[in-house]
Amino acid sequence: MDNVGIVVESLDDAISFFSEIGLKLEGRGKVEGEWAGRVTGLDSQCVEIAMMITPDGHSRLELSKFITPSTISDHRTAPVNALGYLRVMFTVEDIDELVSRLIKHGAQLVGEVVQYENSYRLCYIRGTEGLLIGLAEEIGKK
Repeated sequence: MDNVGIVVESLDDAISFFSEIGLKLEGRGKVEGEWAGRVTGLDSQCVEIAMMITPDGHSRLELSKFITPSTISDHRTAPVNALGYLRVMFTVEDIDELVSRLIKHGAQLVGEVVQYENSYRLCYIRGTEGLLIGLAEEIGKK
């Protein structure tokens, strides 16, 4: 997999939020023109993109803010059982500490932090702009 893409309203807020999780900004710029629209099926478009990379360097998150055309629907309040792509899950070292930090930045815990067998502690949060994010701490890896 090359990357997961998320459309946002504020690139600055999204970059700040995902930086708090541990991702690093790899690059930022505009993608526009007829060629880009041919890839997405949106005709001519102008999109500001920020590419973020995970701490292990193996995965990327592409944050996109559409300038033209404007966004047409909003799935940020969809529950976890909605159809389609819904969330990204990150492996974290200390789920309690990270949830505490993210709440200070406006995130909300969706349910609660739970333990799955002797493997993981898991939770969902609503982060910046209401994005649904999963967090997973492998037990015994602190």
